[in-house]
Amino acid sequence: MAEAGSFADRVKSQADIVRIVGDYVRLKKAGQNFMGLCPFHSEKTPSFAVHPVRQIFHCFGCGVGGDVFNFVMDMEKCAFPEAVRIVAEKCGIPIPRQRPPSAEQEQATRQKAALMEMHRLAAEFFQENLNAPEPGHGGTGEGAVVRAYLEDRGLAAATIQEFGIGYAPAGGDALLRALRAKFADNLLEASGLVIRDEAGRLYDRFRRRVIFPIANESGKVIAFGGRAMGDEMPKYLNSPETPIYSKSRVLYNLHRAKNAIRQSDFAVLVEGYMDTIAVATAGVANVVASCGTSLTETQAKMLYRFSRHAVVSFDPDSAGVAATERSLSLLLEQGFDVRVLVLPSGQDPDLFIRKQGAEAYRQKVAQAPPYLDYVVGRARSAAGGSGLSAASGGAERKLAALNFVLPYIARIPDRILRSEWASRVAHELQIDEPILRQELRKSAADRRTNIQPRKEFLPGGVKLAERRLVHILIESEEHRGQLAEELAKRGVHRGTETEAVLEGLIGAVRAGKSLDPTAVAETLPEVDRRRLFEIVFEPSAPATWPEVASCLEALEHRQAELELGEMQRQIEEASRRKDSVRVRELLERKQQLRKRLTAAAE
Repeated sequence: MAEAGSFADRVKSQADIVRIVGDYVRLKKAGQNFMGLCPFHSEKTPSFAVHPVRQIFHCFGCGVGGDVFNFVMDMEKCAFPEAVRIVAEKCGIPIPRQRPPSAEQEQATRQKAALMEMHRLAAEFFQENLNAPEPGHGGTGEGAVVRAYLEDRGLAAATIQEFGIGYAPAGGDALLRALRAKFADNLLEASGLVIRDEAGRLYDRFRRRVIFPIANESGKVIAFGGRAMGDEMPKYLNSPETPIYSKSRVLYNLHRAKNAIRQSDFAVLVEGYMDTIAVATAGVANVVASCGTSLTETQAKMLYRFSRHAVVSFDPDSAGVAATERSLSLLLEQGFDVRVLVLPSGQDPDLFIRKQGAEAYRQKVAQAPPYLDYVVGRARSAAGGSGLSAASGGAERKLAALNFVLPYIARIPDRILRSEWASRVAHELQIDEPILRQELRKSAADRRTNIQPRKEFLPGGVKLAERRLVHILIESEEHRGQLAEELAKRGVHRGTETEAVLEGLIGAVRAGKSLDPTAVAETLPEVDRRRLFEIVFEPSAPATWPEVASCLEALEHRQAELELGEMQRQIEEASRRKDSVRVRELLERKQQLRKRLTAAAE
């Protein structure tokens, strides 16, 4: 943050972090460092260290750490410029006068201040509408209906007030009329709270929706999420990007949860507003959610400032499973220790808590297994359940399962831990083949994300190569065109079990048609249709061209072996006919083919 030569850099170079931290924490000398009780989480044994030479701090318990500015920002709940000012004042360093802002900067500052105030007023407006009196007492009755709905969802009045839940009335311009008295139309439009119709008239973005205020880390409302009360689509509608709101940079409920995350040293990550509120009211205050989008790298980094431990608790449906796996990748890349909470099918956290109770959910959180247990379970299920024996294509399914798990093992930063997890995965997936186990260990050590099919360690490996090519033709927009041309030109898929499937896919690609497996399946005989769908439902990792080349080589090798078998049959037949010229010709071709096979295997 402190650029070389800047005022912040000068303050940092002159500040004594031991003295600054000592204003907040009682420190004792321990070797070359100073130790104390961490101010960011509860502990009885000191794990908070300050390094006077490197001018950094680190807690070995909760993982928080950084320089003197990071410490002050976390303690004072302030932004970087304010932390620089605080440290400078503590060190007696005069603060230089700032340059006067440009006209553009002043305008941007005024606009942001107006938008912040507009959102504060809008939040009050929505809450007033939720609490509006019933008909006959000066109200329309809409608020009473929504309050009954929220009560039915298990939300107490105190919870509604704590989370600032409101209601956007059905009329098209109620909020617009309330704000227009104070703000110009261009500011109203910039806020995202109103939009223009085809005729250019402004009207409310949120109508007949339960409203969830979205706040920044300081607790200031900067956006809203709205859930439809009727059949309107979309079911959930969120504020657009504005000068004060970027959805990829905000975690819902973080301003309330951050202290609880520090104290408990882990965060619970859920998908939506209602899940967040339900989990928080169940006594798990350290809960946050992404704002109407998949978890982003920026959001993961924000979370890491408070803890490096996370429990992912997404919906168990297919969309939730996909979101879980995307979030796992991001969290692992940021160095998180991740656990995954799996709920019964059809129950999101909100519904589970309403049906099973808060204590049952808290137990689920406490017992959530490490992410690799979850991934291994997913791989076993996707590869055909618990039975991964060598029979019935088990070797192929084992390799498919390993390639499902390997991208997650590769993201473990520690080499020794990667090796331990590789051994555990081999045991869980019943990998008994020595060569395949060795390949798994090597891939884990090198942080490779897949094991390429090779005949040495997979009996029937060509079958796996065929299946992988089917996956790539269906899923890889990057490689399918070139792969289809290579197959059509080389014909290495001829005579394979998946020849008809591959022919159908090649034809669709070359014709520029959509790669919809259902459409391709309609052109296939029943046995090939079933084979296609079996392959589609197998786990699949992202493809690389070297992997494509490896699969093509496997098919070429199989084709060459078939040619060798046919050649041997012809040699024996020529020998019976005592056709020495033909025998010599065939033997020369056989020798050339063997040389080609040997060269390809090296």
